[in-house]
Amino acid sequence: MKKYFFTIASILVLVFGISSCSNEETKTQNQIAARPEVPLQNGEVRIGNQIWMTKNLNVSRYRNGDPIPQVQNATAWTVLTTGAWCYYANGPVYGKLYNWYAVNDPRGLAPSGYHIATDAEWTILTTFLGGASVAGGKMKATGTSDWRSPNVGATNISGFTGLPGGRRDSNGSFNFGWSSGCWWTSTATGP
Repeated sequence: MKKYFFTIASILVLVFGISSCSNEETKTQNQIAARPEVPLQNGEVRIGNQIWMTKNLNVSRYRNGDPIPQVQNATAWTVLTTGAWCYYANGPVYGKLYNWYAVNDPRGLAPSGYHIATDAEWTILTTFLGGASVAGGKMKATGTSDWRSPNVGATNISGFTGLPGGRRDSNGSFNFGWSSGCWWTSTATGP
């Protein structure tokens, strides 16, 4: 499993959630758009030749309709070998957090016609935005109503409007709320 990391000044912005891209009739999260004239739908933004969702994934069922359990208990979270979701600190703020098993489940976490971005797709995005050291700031919502002050480097010139939803680690702890946004990649790496 792998999370893709961006650095924003001295803040490490982690990656969790869902992003999307569109090509012709079928939207497939993070594929390069086959035709630049593909119209954007509400909640999407074009960054380079990719179309990304601008909101966090908020599903409690896999694409085939099977439920994804909500797991609030930290101890239960640590022993999971199946997909699950929770809210940061068990209270809804910026959307659901999913574990790797949900991201990697063959039933599909993303809605029909979408997919979780691959590491290669994140690399295309960060390269387009000037590299990993500056891409995060170009994807962050500006101001400090959501992000902790001083929110250094945030310009949101991409229109992505990333929010600081934090993450839940495999040990069940919550980390980086209000200081980092986390979006998954579907690319599995290492043990």
